[in-house]
Amino acid sequence: MPGIPILDTVLPQQIFAFLLLFARVGALLMVFPGIGEGFVSPRFRLGLAIAVAFLMMGPLSARLPALPTDGGSLLLLIGIESLVGLSIGIAARLLLTSLNVAGNVIAMQTGLGFAMSVDPTQGSQGAIVSTFLVTLAIVMIFISGAHTLLFGAIMRSYDLFPPGTAAPVADFLELVVRFVSASFLLGIELSVPFLVLSLVFYAGLGVVAKMMPQFQVFFISMPLSILAGFGLLLLLIGLMMQIFLDRFAESFSGLAN
Repeated sequence: MPGIPILDTVLPQQIFAFLLLFARVGALLMVFPGIGEGFVSPRFRLGLAIAVAFLMMGPLSARLPALPTDGGSLLLLIGIESLVGLSIGIAARLLLTSLNVAGNVIAMQTGLGFAMSVDPTQGSQGAIVSTFLVTLAIVMIFISGAHTLLFGAIMRSYDLFPPGTAAPVADFLELVVRFVSASFLLGIELSVPFLVLSLVFYAGLGVVAKMMPQFQVFFISMPLSILAGFGLLLLLIGLMMQIFLDRFAESFSGLAN
């Protein structure tokens, strides 16, 4: 039975366009901070990716390549689109790990390194301070609307990396290296006040122990260190989150605009 000619030509192209958009968006949401976590339902992520891909079909369907004539080219296109979306999501995830670095440094300097808890974003145990900072950062990303920068970045990525072109592997590797270094540097910057506090605190304890050898410094050092660490964290937590959000927005605003 012959089919309808217009459906035979238009419908496969529309399905192919949706698959390309879904590949990039789905790969991004797979590692998206807050949405790509292990405790989030896969059905929710799948439904959100399908909804976003449908919304993007209107403005982007005309810029997508034609349906390939062989399966190998089709798989290659889907693979490249998935790589682009995954790279953007991993970049956001790498920035989030800066708070893991800061939390671990703070925990070690304040005597809370032994306090471990399950980190839902990493799927393993981590210092309770780093878990708190990462969870708070995810909440702040969605409250402040910074998550829209990632969706803006994926829209802008169709201008920078048009579908159907060769995968810019060198650019992706440069992106990963740049975000890894920026993440580690940001984590150290956020924990600098606690490094200074630890240095001054233990230097003072060393002077006390030298002047009063009979005084049991160890029995007061740990409680005072924890108390001072909590006090400093209480004073700086707002500034730390603001610095993180500013750095997050700065990293993706150039790609989104």
